[in-house]
Amino acid sequence: MPTVSAHVALTLAQHIDHVFGVMGNGNAYFLDAIETQTDAVFTAVRHEQGAVVAADAHFRASGRIAAATATYGAGFTNTLTSLAEAVQAHVPLVLVVGDEPTSGPRPWDVDQIALASAVGARTYTTGRADAAATTVIAIEHALTYRVPVVLAIPYDVAALEAGPVPASPEPRVPAPLSPKGEFADGMLDEIAAALAGAERPFLLAGRGAWLAGASEALGELAETTGALTASSALGRGVFPDTRYDLGVAGGFGADGAMALVREADVAVVFGASLNQFTMRFGELFAPGTRVFQIDVAPAATHPHVGGFVRADARVAAQALVARLADPSLRLADARSVQATGSGAQKSEWVAEPVEASQRTPWRETVDIAAARTYPEGDALAPDGRLDPRSAARRIAELLPEDRVVVSDGGHFIGWANMYWPVAAPDRMMMVGTAFQSIGQGWPSVVGATRARPESTVVLTSGDGGGLMAIPDLESAVRAAGGRGCAVVWNDAAYGAEVNLYGLKGLAEGPMMIPQVDFAAFGEAVGAEGVVVRTLDDLERLASWAAEDPASRRFLVLDLRISGRVIAPYQQEIIRVNS
Repeated sequence: MPTVSAHVALTLAQHIDHVFGVMGNGNAYFLDAIETQTDAVFTAVRHEQGAVVAADAHFRASGRIAAATATYGAGFTNTLTSLAEAVQAHVPLVLVVGDEPTSGPRPWDVDQIALASAVGARTYTTGRADAAATTVIAIEHALTYRVPVVLAIPYDVAALEAGPVPASPEPRVPAPLSPKGEFADGMLDEIAAALAGAERPFLLAGRGAWLAGASEALGELAETTGALTASSALGRGVFPDTRYDLGVAGGFGADGAMALVREADVAVVFGASLNQFTMRFGELFAPGTRVFQIDVAPAATHPHVGGFVRADARVAAQALVARLADPSLRLADARSVQATGSGAQKSEWVAEPVEASQRTPWRETVDIAAARTYPEGDALAPDGRLDPRSAARRIAELLPEDRVVVSDGGHFIGWANMYWPVAAPDRMMMVGTAFQSIGQGWPSVVGATRARPESTVVLTSGDGGGLMAIPDLESAVRAAGGRGCAVVWNDAAYGAEVNLYGLKGLAEGPMMIPQVDFAAFGEAVGAEGVVVRTLDDLERLASWAAEDPASRRFLVLDLRISGRVIAPYQQEIIRVNS
């Protein structure tokens, strides 16, 4: 007769196909049922944090919800940082954990419900009679609110017989949020009129637009308005036409591209939270730019937003395209709404405007390729170590085209975001940045490779985060095999802290890391390790990329880079904090 744990496993497996975790006393019966009674694939990781990270990365790479699992007590508390990241990043997943028995806590039990609540995750506890129904409710909650949920199985309930598994309804997910009310309709009219009359229209989209499936509608809107486009770091590749795309907005953006953004007289933002990094600490837009935002958030997320519509990005973009097809919006007096935009700054990248009736679309008058140019860097920095800019540029030339990039957190994140092209938002993910945490990189490889087994998964990590997550180096190598590659930006330091606090004169001793050989770490768990001290050493990546993934090994590139080359986004942070 199926147990309570089997009810959870069998119901969960109707809606997910991958489970990541570490086995222990509290989830042993659940994992037995997953392995023996379902088609779901279980992938073991070596640290419970890695289980949640892998499930998080799986969703970001595929759009499909996954599950993580850990035992009670110490197993559960090990998940808290990654659980907080998933909450902050709005990533749905189900964390199945053991919990204290219904008879009361034992000496090693903690209040797991309170701990989960503290980081923003809701807990659902299963019973003998309602395990299947509770599982569906947990999945529905995760998908509806785009958050992780904890599904707890009390220790003394896990192995109880629960009878036949009942038929369970499909989780109900809300329809895309449509604009509601006269105010929303009126604001869409105003945005459409502003775009119709804009001389220098600009569209910015984030990961929320990608999750809404808005790419096609945004592409049509950009074509209709003649707008230049850009994305947030998590939305890179959301616009289908790259010819008029300025790349990533904010601190990762090229100086010329960001100068063009400040040219805009009308900017419309879709599904981007406009955090301090995207907004360049308030300096992304010029004072004369009229900024509108469309998001599912309850209200505008930045004080520079002058008009807000709460709506799904795809639905709103389609509504704007329909409005712009209305000939009445082509009236000359529609341009009067742009009066406040005349103060937007001019940059060297744009030509002088001509008469409105003869005006060439703004995006046709600028040299986008020149605007998107980043510094080439030198072969070696003045200290004799590798210049990360030239290394990043060369790696971009050598990586397989069909790739998914996963990033840990740290100073180094600028290099991949600046120099490595990304085809779509689900091809680049930065697990950890929402909660400002590091040590999430190696297990991100596990989730991404299970989501996209046909692609090469490339990790970009610093040495600090790489060491923090080192238990799951083995997991990454085992899961990805020859379709995995790691680029470790090894400057023998916590680079961000050196840049922020070392430059202020604080003691640098706690910020330094002894030179670690990540190539040797990789070799120890079955990968091929290469220490990269010069650009010529990267030629192994070229030959590796040409080999059959079935026969080659996971590749760890240990780049001995200079910490003296500071990424532009970090320079912005230094300026703001100095």
